[in-house]
Amino acid sequence: MAVRREFVLLLTPKVLSARRRGIAGRGRWGRAVMVLGVGAAAWPFIYVTLTRLLRTLRGVEEVGPLLASKLLALGLLVFLGILLLSNLIAALSSFFLSRDLPWIRAAPLDWLSVYLTRLTETLVSSSWMVVLMLVPMLAAYWTVYDGGWTFLALSILAVVPFLIIPAAVGSATTLLLVRLFPARRSKDILGIIAVASVGLVVLLLRVLRPERLVNPESYRNLVDFMAALRGPSSPWLPSQWGADALAGFLQGGFDPFLLVLLWTTALGTVTAGAILHRSLYPACFTRAQEGTENRIQHHAAWKWLERAVSRASLQRQQLVLKDVRIFFRDTTQWSQLIILGVLVVVYVYNIRVLPLSSGEMITRYLITLVVFLNLALSGFVLAAIAARFVFPALSLEGQTLWLLGSAPLEARTILGAKYWVGAVPLTALALILTGFTNYLLGVPAGLAVLSLVSTVALSLAFTAQALTWGVYFPEFESENAAQIPTSIGGLLFMLGAVVTLGCVVGLQIWILREFLMSGLPGREPRDPFMWEVGLALTGTLVCCAFSGILPYRAALRRLDRLDF
Repeated sequence: MAVRREFVLLLTPKVLSARRRGIAGRGRWGRAVMVLGVGAAAWPFIYVTLTRLLRTLRGVEEVGPLLASKLLALGLLVFLGILLLSNLIAALSSFFLSRDLPWIRAAPLDWLSVYLTRLTETLVSSSWMVVLMLVPMLAAYWTVYDGGWTFLALSILAVVPFLIIPAAVGSATTLLLVRLFPARRSKDILGIIAVASVGLVVLLLRVLRPERLVNPESYRNLVDFMAALRGPSSPWLPSQWGADALAGFLQGGFDPFLLVLLWTTALGTVTAGAILHRSLYPACFTRAQEGTENRIQHHAAWKWLERAVSRASLQRQQLVLKDVRIFFRDTTQWSQLIILGVLVVVYVYNIRVLPLSSGEMITRYLITLVVFLNLALSGFVLAAIAARFVFPALSLEGQTLWLLGSAPLEARTILGAKYWVGAVPLTALALILTGFTNYLLGVPAGLAVLSLVSTVALSLAFTAQALTWGVYFPEFESENAAQIPTSIGGLLFMLGAVVTLGCVVGLQIWILREFLMSGLPGREPRDPFMWEVGLALTGTLVCCAFSGILPYRAALRRLDRLDF
């Protein structure tokens, strides 16, 4: 009873603070309308796409239901990797870097209540985006297979332990790393996390080997192919247990033991984490209070950056250098680059293993399809990166924002500096990612230019949108940068970015539909006409300019009116 009372007591300030930030100020009804409006545009896009795919698979006898199950397992496996990485970073902030921890440690509180509170905070901050993506995904399965209300209850019973397991594992892993290394060497800790995370993701992908499912020629006969489809790809992972439980229920083969396995594993990891917390946390917390030494100004890259911004005005130079310096001084910010690296590795790996050598006609059609799929996926990755790094830019000023407001600086100068600090690396990543994947696919020159320009335009538009939502929904009281994108403003930005991306991809497919259909068997293949590429490129630039310039101007007006 005492632990439960303390648990509620410790969580109450967090809940009240989040609630007050969400409803405070004039225009709270406007916020609700924006959330509903942008959500109404993004979720149906995901839902309709998956529904059409699942209906097509369901119409294929024998193989279709098995492929639907594999698709669900692959999606949950990707989400599991994201959850593990996010919880590793969030646990470092929640358990060791939060500003209220000295007061909590000094209070007469039971250790178990502190552990459960911080574990819950880590879970919520790391899992909300995955839950948002799971909703339309599971809704599509529910609709196509007519799961009924029982499937809704079963989904909750399967998803909850699926979220708890990586939260407990990530928190325990972070605790062990802090115990082994002093806090002043946090780069070493997160470096180990990076290497282990990349190795884990590669291992999971090799265990799953998704490329086999779309390359039946690698099997000796149909029996071997069907056996591979029916067998579990990763029987030791909770993602496979959840997928088998949900897909088995929809296809008439539900096994309740899988739910028992999920919940017992979740409770076991939480118990093991609690034991580690009780024995190691006091010493680890003491180490976490040690300071760190920052030597960024001695690096050659810093000298290069100073030369790169030397042509800008003195005010803008100092603002850019200040933001970069703060970014690398804060472990909770630069450590998120680990997630970026893993996302890029997984993305390039998936492009590399695509089977595009089954025939000249089919290969041409598939490559054309993959070009648009590549644009959609890379755009989503860019939006996620902008949410992590660009959206918190103004909020990170915190209570020192009044210094900028009282200085002889225009809002255009302040916002412009933050825009280019986010836009330049995001655009560079877009060029590298798209250019390298186009090289692997052997994309024709016209489509390669279209995809490169499109990703650059999207990255610039996403930067402007992220800054705008950050100005309208600042989180000045947030304890670390990793928690800022989980606010309502971060949700609105991601939904708006998905809508922008959907408009760009849909517009290009519609303009180039005749060229796309020419790759099908029975039709004469041809290259895209210059007027088709030019029209698609013009439409993309207009769409990105409309979705980037207008929000940026709104952010300038809003920043001018802010009461510093």
